[in-house]
Amino acid sequence: MATYVIVGAGLAGAKAAQTLRERGFDGELVLIGAENERPYERPPLSKEFLQGRSEREKIFVHTPEWYAENGVDLRTGLPVTRIELGNHVVRLGDGSRRPYDKLLIATGATPRRLPGAGRYLRTVEDSEALKERFAAGGSVLVVGASWIGLETAAAARTAGCEVTVVEPEPTALNRALGHELGDLFAGLHQRKGVNLRFGTTAAEITATGVRLSSGERLTADLVVVGIGAVPEIELARDAGLDVGQGILTDAALRTSHPDVFAAGDVAESFHPLYGRHLRVEHWANALHGGPAAARSMLGQDVVHDPVPYFYTDQYELGMEFSGDIEGYDEVVYRGDPESLEFIAYWLREGRVIAGMNVNTWDVVDDIQELIRSGVIVDQKELSTG
Repeated sequence: MATYVIVGAGLAGAKAAQTLRERGFDGELVLIGAENERPYERPPLSKEFLQGRSEREKIFVHTPEWYAENGVDLRTGLPVTRIELGNHVVRLGDGSRRPYDKLLIATGATPRRLPGAGRYLRTVEDSEALKERFAAGGSVLVVGASWIGLETAAAARTAGCEVTVVEPEPTALNRALGHELGDLFAGLHQRKGVNLRFGTTAAEITATGVRLSSGERLTADLVVVGIGAVPEIELARDAGLDVGQGILTDAALRTSHPDVFAAGDVAESFHPLYGRHLRVEHWANALHGGPAAARSMLGQDVVHDPVPYFYTDQYELGMEFSGDIEGYDEVVYRGDPESLEFIAYWLREGRVIAGMNVNTWDVVDDIQELIRSGVIVDQKELSTG
């Protein structure tokens, strides 16, 4: 009887396990996670759960009983320390070893760190601790005007805290959206009373706040760092798998070893739509990548090529984003951005490469179809519908 092992008990790993069982795999199935919690979804940690609008139980992928009922050997609080490709074995933190026939690596990513004792938001324990601190009030300094940084700032401000955001780029989300749409998010936070400090870098977190690269010191009761994440590729790299920004895979999520696959934040997969390898950290990639990897492990034909998708909720703004803005040369709007109810399209050489719908719903499929089509669009028609 074959044994499949999944390293990483997050959303991608849990959905892979579910798909393996649904697709008829009846061998031994082991799901190993370093965290003590059973698999859960991370987006609520910086959104509704952080703001106290969602109960803890709602973040989990499956009920506690699901794993035993489906023959999934879930092992939590147990890191994998080494992968031995030649022996088809993973070694665990308790000294034990687990042979496998096929292996899926879904180890995710870890927050990028700064010197000093700042707080980070990655786990459910992080979110619970921050929610408690925000409820107590005081001043919060957020390092990084990233998605997670701005969502954290919104949660803190909604809870009544004084909030400052420090960001080296000239505006919010500059790399993710470009300056025009980045300014829109910056303006939203400014109207809510957030103090935004652009063009400055946090060099060190101190006992009383942050020391900036200029030497200036900003004080705060709490410092939260949101400056991106680093994929956990060490196991794969040390085992001898090909890695780049993540674990390199083909479009079927196969790594450089025929019996090893990768999915989720840690995978840098070849994307046929873009003709290059992409590493996508967003929730949808884990949600769909885990099942795609499972089907690939079963020998089924798989081409994992979803249009990258992300969503956010900040104050009264709800947004869905599709695509990749790299190389864009123009932005076209349908509706008025100042109204916070519009669609933005990023174009490159007349073709839509990304779209963002703000407080406008049920249009994601149309936007993604437009991105996939690669057709040169009529900008007047695009802006008026």
